[in-house]
Amino acid sequence: MIEPVLKDDTLLADIMAARQDPDHFHLWWLGQSGYLIQWSGRHLLLDPYLSDSLTRKYADTTIPHVRMTERAVDPERLDFIDVVTSSHNHTDHLDGETLGPLLRVNPAMALLIPEANRQFVADRLQIDPGQPLGMEDGTRQTVAGFEFIGVPSAHEALERDDQGRDKFLGYIVRFGDWTIYHGGDTVRYDGMAQRLRAWSIDVALLPINGTDPSRGVPGNLTGPEAAQLAHDIHARLVVPGHYEMFKFNTASSDSFLSTALGLGQPVRLLRCGEHWSSAELNQLERD
Repeated sequence: MIEPVLKDDTLLADIMAARQDPDHFHLWWLGQSGYLIQWSGRHLLLDPYLSDSLTRKYADTTIPHVRMTERAVDPERLDFIDVVTSSHNHTDHLDGETLGPLLRVNPAMALLIPEANRQFVADRLQIDPGQPLGMEDGTRQTVAGFEFIGVPSAHEALERDDQGRDKFLGYIVRFGDWTIYHGGDTVRYDGMAQRLRAWSIDVALLPINGTDPSRGVPGNLTGPEAAQLAHDIHARLVVPGHYEMFKFNTASSDSFLSTALGLGQPVRLLRCGEHWSSAELNQLERD
């Protein structure tokens, strides 16, 4: 099993130490599509999955979710989170065993979700349906200095409820001098690149596990597709995710990396638990 670069005590110590560098924002990949963002002493968690709930749920099925990577940290130890997101209802993006503990130790924490999923989220997490902050295509919410803008995602297809609200969202997040894009689970759809390009994205966080009908689950961008999308939206940097978590639903990063290099698209491969700082963006431009 893959061991995180930093986990538990060492990860928490690194997060605390990074607060001594307020001139940059800091990012840790926590596995799958989960990322921790630290900026100006504030903390944003994007789609965390920090449990073994799926491994237990699917243990005796045709799609066993066998972990490839150890958990980076117990969510109950993350008692400093200001806001957390869920991009859609799949458990690796809306995990009760992750979000429940986070809500208990962070009673003031905001939870951002697609508005279309409000009742589902409330039922899964056993919370008041009015508690989450609902997002739609183009909706803006500002929490703890982070501004969020909802952008549709297509987990193989764009899906909407009977009121026309997207069930799958990506999030543009703006704070300080930076803009990041977390795609959630998505493939490319018509007009996506043109829309994202308008936001001058510094860091794009994109899935690379691809689509394979034999897996029995909806798919995402392949590695080359993610690299091409990052290039087409003029992202200053792209960081891949949604791989190396479950054996049945992963992909090598090799084709992602080779395509990005061929396009001249700056890329950063992170290992689970690894720390990245926006100071690297300045270094990229000098290089």
